[in-house]
Amino acid sequence: MRQVVQSLLAQVQQRDAEIAFKQALIDKLTHEMAVLKRMKFAASSERFASTLAPEQKSLLEETLDTDLAELEQEIERERPAAEKGKDKKTPKRTALPQHLPRHDVPHEPADTTCHTPGCGQPMQRFGEDVAERLDYQPGVFSVERHVRGKWACRCCSQRGEGRIVQAPVPAHVIDKGIPTAGLLAHLLVAKFLDHLPLYRQEAIFERAGHLIARSTLAQWVGQCGAQLQPLVQALADELRRHAVLLADETPVSMLKPAHLRDGRTHKAYIWTYCTTSLNATKAVVFEFCETRSGQNVREFLQLGTPNAWQGTLVTDGFSGYTATTTQGVTSAQCMAHARRKFNDLWANHGSEVGRKALRYHQCLFRIEREIEGLPSDERQRIRQRKSRRVLAVFHRWLLAQRQLVPTGSATMKAIDYSLKRWAQLTRFVQDGDVPISNNWVENQIRPIAIGRNNWLFAGSLRAGKRAAAVMSLVHSARLNGHDPYAYLRDVLERLPTQPASRVAELLPHRWRPSAAAA
Repeated sequence: MRQVVQSLLAQVQQRDAEIAFKQALIDKLTHEMAVLKRMKFAASSERFASTLAPEQKSLLEETLDTDLAELEQEIERERPAAEKGKDKKTPKRTALPQHLPRHDVPHEPADTTCHTPGCGQPMQRFGEDVAERLDYQPGVFSVERHVRGKWACRCCSQRGEGRIVQAPVPAHVIDKGIPTAGLLAHLLVAKFLDHLPLYRQEAIFERAGHLIARSTLAQWVGQCGAQLQPLVQALADELRRHAVLLADETPVSMLKPAHLRDGRTHKAYIWTYCTTSLNATKAVVFEFCETRSGQNVREFLQLGTPNAWQGTLVTDGFSGYTATTTQGVTSAQCMAHARRKFNDLWANHGSEVGRKALRYHQCLFRIEREIEGLPSDERQRIRQRKSRRVLAVFHRWLLAQRQLVPTGSATMKAIDYSLKRWAQLTRFVQDGDVPISNNWVENQIRPIAIGRNNWLFAGSLRAGKRAAAVMSLVHSARLNGHDPYAYLRDVLERLPTQPASRVAELLPHRWRPSAAAA
């Protein structure tokens, strides 16, 4: 009896701790929501509006609406089951326009035989429930009418024992929402892959025949961002299972609450992590952070924890990466960055030292092109036989030239850049899986650099993290040869019913279209 009591007390204490943790999280999210609501009110004031251009004000307003929708989704998910939906006011939804084309999606019970004991008669269809959802194919709106027939047994009904049978309501990524998975996928791809802000999509939808308020679009984006988060986390976990990763970062502007009144922006960064171009698993993960501190890399790689990543990290010469080198993590640096130093000397000054150094690099990269399709062990063998000799001659030449160039000159800085990092720059010779450069990860960052002209800024830290998460999925889908729209549409349809233990099946490199998507 004592053991039973102790066990029950331990369970009660554990549940109390879980409840306290969830309540603390809900309080934190509620506070963040209150801050965002105040910011939204400030964004509407004339004094604040005068500090921003109309496009900037539009972007900020849609970011605040999206953040609020995502926060509501997270709070609802963390609430105890008994309190879900409590005190939640649902605005009356405007009926979808009658002029839009409609097509029915029937949902009927699999078995329409009456299962009342002693009956067994076939049921009769006596009515239906219809739920309309707004669908969108590029340039054309239509309405899906989900028709759920009502069935009842006439024999049992006459005896007052009848029951109604209906097909269950299909699960949807936005509970009771009107947008189909196709419309949501189009919205996300247009925003995070084609870099179309919501105010532009609002105008495009209006031309297509149905105006959707920007605030509604923002709510849909926020709710999808919250639902997709477990999948993005699974993608990051998958990435950390590989022994060789590439990393890079690029700056983006972000608004902070302290800077709202004067319209100034804060320099934040999007960090990019991906597998190598020769890896069969094609995956890229973007992470939005407020700073350029190497601590962001340590946290992503979970260094200093029992699950710390171990392997070789290929980067440029930024000191933030070298600070992450710990036991189990090997630093490899990009030979293409070293080459650019000498290319600048040759292109800008016609330097003979720059020209000769470029010849050595040309020889090294030619070897890499020749062995690109070979197995890892074969690449390592050829690198040991060919690249190692070129590097030995190149290193001796750099040391000799270093004694001849003036102190403080651009040539000295280019030579020192390579000599100080020689061990990291030549790491690829020792491992056939390590690439000679991190050009592959720079290619993944390029779309972000292009999109900055359309973003202007990230409206908040939460907005930046949401954008990075969705971009991780759509760009990984693109790397694996999938149509990002088809991938997201299928994932959004399957995600509500996908068991948490099998969410990894929806990752881009493992995804197989469902029968409906195919």
